[in-house]
Amino acid sequence: MHPSSFLGRLVVNLTLCLICFIAYSSQIFVIWPWYGRALSVDLICLLLPFNLLVGMLLWNYFLSVITDPGGVPDGWKPDTHEDGYEVKKLTGGPRYCRVCDKYKPPRTHHCRQCKRCILRMDHHCPWINNCVGHFNYGYFLRFLFYVDVACSYHLVMMTRRAMESPTVVYWNTITATELVFIILNFVACVPVFLAVGAFSLFHFSSLMSNTTTIEGWEKDKVATMVRRGKIREIKFPYNLGRRRNIESVLGPSPLLWCYPVRTLGNGLKYDINESEEGLELDMWPPRDPVAALYEDRPEGFHLPDSPWTYGNETVNPDLKPSNSQPRKSSRRRTKNGHVSTLPPYHPDYQEGASSGYDYEDDSSGESSPDEGHTLVRRGSEGYEVRPQGREDMLHRYLQEIGETPGRYHRYISQPDSESESDDDDIPIGQSLRTNNREQ
Repeated sequence: MHPSSFLGRLVVNLTLCLICFIAYSSQIFVIWPWYGRALSVDLICLLLPFNLLVGMLLWNYFLSVITDPGGVPDGWKPDTHEDGYEVKKLTGGPRYCRVCDKYKPPRTHHCRQCKRCILRMDHHCPWINNCVGHFNYGYFLRFLFYVDVACSYHLVMMTRRAMESPTVVYWNTITATELVFIILNFVACVPVFLAVGAFSLFHFSSLMSNTTTIEGWEKDKVATMVRRGKIREIKFPYNLGRRRNIESVLGPSPLLWCYPVRTLGNGLKYDINESEEGLELDMWPPRDPVAALYEDRPEGFHLPDSPWTYGNETVNPDLKPSNSQPRKSSRRRTKNGHVSTLPPYHPDYQEGASSGYDYEDDSSGESSPDEGHTLVRRGSEGYEVRPQGREDMLHRYLQEIGETPGRYHRYISQPDSESESDDDDIPIGQSLRTNNREQ
């Protein structure tokens, strides 16, 4: 059994108390008074099957708790020359557990609660405080089966007693104590029957396909990747057919399927279905071609010494200094070589006027600025454009026409042009400059 903490052992004891309460309180406080507190053939015929079911239930539960699910032997290595070994999705080599420092046999997974690799791991069950693996999976399935049958039998007894009509015999009348324990048994048994019943259906269907809970998740992922067209359809290699799937867990004899017997095999190797075409064990579970791009390398991730590396620890040849590439300037160059930050149609644009910034050619050659090289401000690593707000533009315009900014301005009507068709061809900037000179 897994050497768990106090909490795990407490859960096991509470589970035992719940089983015993449902099994024996119904017999002592309900069934025994119902039959007049006297031993009879009818009472034996009623309670003997029920106690046999409860006994098998407790026996299989006890075996599920104390049986070691199976671990990887020390020094075990897979035989890569034989069929039936699984490989790592990334490297293609045998599966290896870095935590346990051991190779992983087929269908083996590492349990974080048990802190070791479990053979044919299905899941870690807190109700048994143990992993469900190769050697106790059969006991666990039988435990679920007997819980379903015993709860069904128990509910039938309680229902018959509750529906029994009182007669002239005094002990047929339901007393207050019986009524309380009937209600308590229904409250305790019905949720257990529903929860364990649904859980049993899942595991019985998994048994038919020889699939563990973890492998069921893997099959769902594979089906999703196939549906999305990422990979081709791959058969599950351990599905041997319903009869052989059951025999691989419960034994070859159907008469002993309900009897707790040891699981066959050592958990290190499993038969595969070789009759299916396109079945490849070394490809299960197949990897996601997209997720594989984000997986770490087998040797692990190591941060390089320099952040500027290119694959083989050298500088990327495609990287070049930013100032070595000519860039298009957002400034307008005038005819005499000066640079203006304003477009030609701006009201403040003047030919031959400089913007007040000192620029230089950032190229290392001796070519002239007119050859298309980028001009940048002296001492800067980029462009610097002086912002032009609407208020600043209006303030400057009012000063140029002789008005005081912030005061009332007289309206000056513009004379109509002689030919509207001619005015339409005049640029807006030239028209504004002409109006300014006239004023």
